[in-house]
Amino acid sequence: MKVEIWSDIACPWCYIGKRRFEQALADFPGKEQVEVVYRPYQLVPDAPATASPHRAWLAERYGPQSVAMDARVAELGRTEGIAYDFDAALHANTFLGHRLLHLAEAEYGPAVQGRLKEALLKAHFTDGVDVGDRAALTDVAVASGLDRDRVTAYLAGDEGTAEVNAQLAEGRELGINAVPTFVFEGKWAVQGGQDAATFGKVLEQVAAEIGERRPAPVQVAPAGEACADGSCAI
Repeated sequence: MKVEIWSDIACPWCYIGKRRFEQALADFPGKEQVEVVYRPYQLVPDAPATASPHRAWLAERYGPQSVAMDARVAELGRTEGIAYDFDAALHANTFLGHRLLHLAEAEYGPAVQGRLKEALLKAHFTDGVDVGDRAALTDVAVASGLDRDRVTAYLAGDEGTAEVNAQLAEGRELGINAVPTFVFEGKWAVQGGQDAATFGKVLEQVAAEIGERRPAPVQVAPAGEACADGSCAI
């Protein structure tokens, strides 16, 4: 079974959804046959190259409610072992990070890509790292098992740009307008950071469908603007 997770590095619900899905996968009897890969989505594709404080950006975009939004996510994150530090977090363009995730999958495999994804989320939400900075991204990548010289050369050029843009376009064609969105076998989609029990049921149902060879089209539920319970949408 292949699971493609469309998400952004700067999406707090993507972090929660990742942890919850991993919990469900760990308890799934067929976990050894499940391949998990991450696909790009940008909540703010026009974010400037120069990072700015997350708090200030969110307040400008959503007003006074932004404080409560962060507080709720931080509370939920603690239950999943995530230490959000929104005071330290930086609003940054995530395209370079998505290019790096593409490199990890293409040259190191899904397991290393998953490790890098976790490291990037932690860097952004816990450590206050500028995930739009090449030097910072290189350090995170090396700590995740990638070769420093390869990463440095890769980020200095435009390798992976066309591929990431193509995947972003594919997400739009699938109707994905909020993240995280989990696409199973390219046919079934689940949107939002569902609880582990729900993900567990989905894994079981998809495994049964695959066994019965009954394909179905991808269907993605619509989402509103901002980060509501379970997902972030623009």
